[in-house]
Amino acid sequence: MARGAGREIVDMIAPVPLVVFSDLDGTLLDHDTYSWAAARPAIAALAEIGAVLVLASSKTAPEIEALQQQMGVQGQPAIVENGAGLIGMGEQATADCPALRQAIEDVPDRALFEGFGDMDALGVAAATGLDPQAAVLARKRSFSEPGVWHGTPQQEAAFISALAARGIAARRGGRFLTLSFGRTKADGMADIMAHIGPAPTMALGDAPNDTEMLEAAENGVIIHNPHSAPLPRLAGEATGRIIRTLDAGPIGWNQAVLARVELLNCSKD
Repeated sequence: MARGAGREIVDMIAPVPLVVFSDLDGTLLDHDTYSWAAARPAIAALAEIGAVLVLASSKTAPEIEALQQQMGVQGQPAIVENGAGLIGMGEQATADCPALRQAIEDVPDRALFEGFGDMDALGVAAATGLDPQAAVLARKRSFSEPGVWHGTPQQEAAFISALAARGIAARRGGRFLTLSFGRTKADGMADIMAHIGPAPTMALGDAPNDTEMLEAAENGVIIHNPHSAPLPRLAGEATGRIIRTLDAGPIGWNQAVLARVELLNCSKD
C-alpha cells in the first residue's frame, strides 16, 4: 500500500463506471488564472454517472483538499506531490520532505536549485502566481520539493544525474522541477485502482510528469499547453488509446471528458 496522508477511506461499494485521473496546473486548472470554471459541465457529468474524479498533482494535500471542496469531490482519493503521497486512502503518512531536503544539500550545483523550502510564502507566490494565502498551503510539503532551476540545461542534467545517484528522482512538470524519493503519479494510480477495484480508467495531463499516468490508463488525453514544449509522441497515440486536445487547459479537459461520458452513455443504450 502506498503512503497516504491520514484521511478517511472512501466507500466504493457501488460499481464505478469510470475513474478519471487528472493533473491540475495547465490541465484542469488554467495555466494563468488557476480557474477550473470551464470544466464545470464535465465535472457535473462525472458526478451524474457516479464516476470518481481523482486529482493528481504536484500540489500538497491541503491544496488539493481545498480544490476538492470547491469542486464538490471532497472525500475522494487524490494523488499529491507528484505521486509521492495519497489522500483519501486511510493511511497515516511518514513525511519524507525533511530527509529529502537534507539529502540534496551536498549535491553539486545545489545553489542553482531554488526549492519552495528555500522561499518564504511571498517568494512562492511570486514564482507560482498564487495568492499569498494559497502559497502558504503550497509550502506545506510532506513528500517532495518543487523548485526553480536557475542554471543551464546542461547543468540541470548533471544535477539530476547526481540526485539519481542518491536515490532522488527529479521530474519536470508544467512549471517546476520537483524532487522526491521516486514515486510517480502512475504508482498512486495503481494503488487507488487496487482499492476501488476493476473499472475503466481515463487520465488527462500536459507535462512530462504525467507520462506514466497517461500510458497506464485505458484512455489517455494529452491536454494542449501553449506555454511549454509538447510531450513527445507516446506509444498509445498510434492506436488512438491516447489522444491530444486542440484546446488548452480546462476547455480542452471539458471537451475530452464530456466526449468520454457520452461514449459511456451511448454504450448503455
